[in-house]
Amino acid sequence: MRPSVRKSVFVGIAGLSLAGTVAGCAPSATPASTSENTSGASTAPSGPASTTASSGSHYVDGTYSADGTYVSPNGTETVGVELTLASGTVTALNITQHPSNPNTRKFQGEFAGGIAAQVVGKSIDELKVSKVAGSSLTSGGFNQALDKIKAEAQ
Repeated sequence: MRPSVRKSVFVGIAGLSLAGTVAGCAPSATPASTSENTSGASTAPSGPASTTASSGSHYVDGTYSADGTYVSPNGTETVGVELTLASGTVTALNITQHPSNPNTRKFQGEFAGGIAAQVVGKSIDELKVSKVAGSSLTSGGFNQALDKIKAEAQ
């Protein structure tokens, strides 16, 4: 029985050695593909950045406002968006809340308190809000109002 234990240990060690060799190959392949992705990512943003800058210039500077609607468990809700554009960049933002109940008031209030940090200083073409301060539904109304503002500002 003793020789089979040795044989099992030997086979186990050989298997671990082989696994280590194979695993050793994997990390070297991952950084190479990461490097390729990184260089590709460096190239990609410089293209869209210049495109965004040139496409942002087709907006007329000024202050715009629009209402957007969204459906919550309490029914259809409305959120007001007022933003100021300069060279296609949002320089100021104000949210007008139109809550129909206390729950909506809570979520729109949280949204209004956190949205400016995600929007001000960014190109209007880059904006697509999904969830702000725990409020995901209000974002739908914001995005709808933003689309109206984009159309108006062109």
